[in-house]
Amino acid sequence: MTRRQFPLHSGGLVAGGLALNSASAAVKRDGLEAAAGILEAATASGQITAASLYVSQGETVFGRAFGTATSVDSIFLLASISKTIATAAVMSLYDQGKFGLDDPVSRHIPEFKGDGRETVTMRHLLTHVSGLPDQVADNAKLRASHSPLSAFVEATIRTPLQFPPGTRYHYSSMAILLATEVARRISGKPIATLTDEAIYQPLGLKHSAMGVGRLDPASLILNQVEFGAPESGAGDPSAKSWDWNSDYWRHLGAPWGGAHGSAPDVARFLAEFLHASGKALRPETARLMIRNHNPAGVDPRGLGFDLGPDLGGPGCSDATFGHTGSTGTRCWADPATGTICVILTTLPARAVEPHPRDLASHRVASAAAGG
Repeated sequence: MTRRQFPLHSGGLVAGGLALNSASAAVKRDGLEAAAGILEAATASGQITAASLYVSQGETVFGRAFGTATSVDSIFLLASISKTIATAAVMSLYDQGKFGLDDPVSRHIPEFKGDGRETVTMRHLLTHVSGLPDQVADNAKLRASHSPLSAFVEATIRTPLQFPPGTRYHYSSMAILLATEVARRISGKPIATLTDEAIYQPLGLKHSAMGVGRLDPASLILNQVEFGAPESGAGDPSAKSWDWNSDYWRHLGAPWGGAHGSAPDVARFLAEFLHASGKALRPETARLMIRNHNPAGVDPRGLGFDLGPDLGGPGCSDATFGHTGSTGTRCWADPATGTICVILTTLPARAVEPHPRDLASHRVASAAAGG
């Protein structure tokens, strides 16, 4: 087991706009070390092959890599964290006035009609209340045949809605795909290209791509596919040509789960929303994406983002935003403490309960809150 680290830099910790005293800083340092210890133990035992931890709060930065990850900049498959990045790329077109959140999807994809589809809006797609399923029925067949993204789009357009749009929450990877198809038709660019131009380049993210892009495929961390999610083949040897580690999946650049990135890059992405800096999106658009858009009684969601304290754990505020990924990833930012936390691992989320990423996240959340 190897471990690489950044020292804990602190030029004055900041939480909720107030400077923390030295005692609180010491508590925070101990908490971050405890979080790192969880991941270190998991990789040392062989439970996790590789992991990366990156935390920032004000001027404090704490980063470590574990196992086969030789650097905190090691590049992992982000899984569903991809949805937040792809949605940000879509919203770059919103910034340009190219679509409205309440536009019917059929305005941009005319063939998406019939059986209630005309009432599905862009907002519905981006908040998981569209009525579309998580995956199309032929997901495994499409992946096994190495189908392009266009084939998944075609299948999604034909897929029956499971409930009237806006009435229920149902997590939907295909809804995010359809939103990126709207962006492709508006911009004339594949989502991987649009994401690179609208998000990665403006934010200076050098260790990220929707798919592989300019990254060296040999540098990508391998996933522990034997514990994979059902939609990724669930470790079945017959799925080797299309599972998370396959050349097919890596290069497909699926906007619902195919982005690769490093922990510091994911943190810089979250900072665009935490600070509304305007580097990639207008500040008002960044703020729009991290507020709840769903009606009362329906699970709260931002645009592409999950919301709420459960993202980080005890100590996080209701304003916390971020996402998790089935490959064993978790990221969040809490405006109440100015904290960003990114934990990337190779152990799929469904492999063990509680997952080391979650235990580590809880330690960070508690430390960030001063506990």
